[in-house]
Amino acid sequence: MKTIGMVPARMAATRFPGKPLHLIAGRAMLEHCYLRAKMYTDWDILAVATCDEEIRVFCEEHGFPVIMTADTHTRALDRVAEAATKCGVDVAEDDIVICVQGDEPLLGPDVIEAVMAPFDDKTVDGTMLAVPIHDEETFTNPDMVKLVHDLKGNVLYTSRSPIPYMKTFSKDAGAKRVGGIFGFRWHFLKWFTEQPESPLEQAEACDSNRICDNGFFQRIAPMTFRPYQSVDAPEDIARVEAALNDDPLWGKY
Repeated sequence: MKTIGMVPARMAATRFPGKPLHLIAGRAMLEHCYLRAKMYTDWDILAVATCDEEIRVFCEEHGFPVIMTADTHTRALDRVAEAATKCGVDVAEDDIVICVQGDEPLLGPDVIEAVMAPFDDKTVDGTMLAVPIHDEETFTNPDMVKLVHDLKGNVLYTSRSPIPYMKTFSKDAGAKRVGGIFGFRWHFLKWFTEQPESPLEQAEACDSNRICDNGFFQRIAPMTFRPYQSVDAPEDIARVEAALNDDPLWGKY
């Protein structure tokens, strides 16, 4: 079974144009993401997937493998799926394709391992990183996609609303948000990209709901709580830089 990692990145982010190459502590965000993902040692392939010439040039200057994709993709998983067909190896139906979002500069090999672990269960075709929520600001922030799951860890629903409901926020209630790392068996990713957008996907602007709407599931990949800041807007850069001060991986890449 091969493990193929793709880091999708594009310059035309609606809220933060040019985000992949924006500097964080003196290094481009994409550089943080790729080099930290590379610390996971079991990749067969790890590459950046992009439609932008500027990103291609940056990757080649830094020695990062890069795969060019169509500029019509609006969803990261569509870009990842196309890139997987161009990665230079034959991808078997049960090979694992990991989407490592290019705006998660605090990721580490631990979260890649977490996303891979559920695939030991042969009934699992898809996984998603589940990040514990320990503060009310994150819980109520619509930029942070929350998830609820059943007792087996199968995702029931994802939402930009604060779920599950709690009258008074408590970190002990076990709320989780979606981290930007997703795993798919290749046949499941192909199926996903061939389906039309579903009603709950459109209502919530969460493409994982396409899976729930069609009666399938992703298994959560729980991680231990630690600073884990996505970059959705320019103001998030300062939070990441502050977190890097105490980050054990900073200075090792």
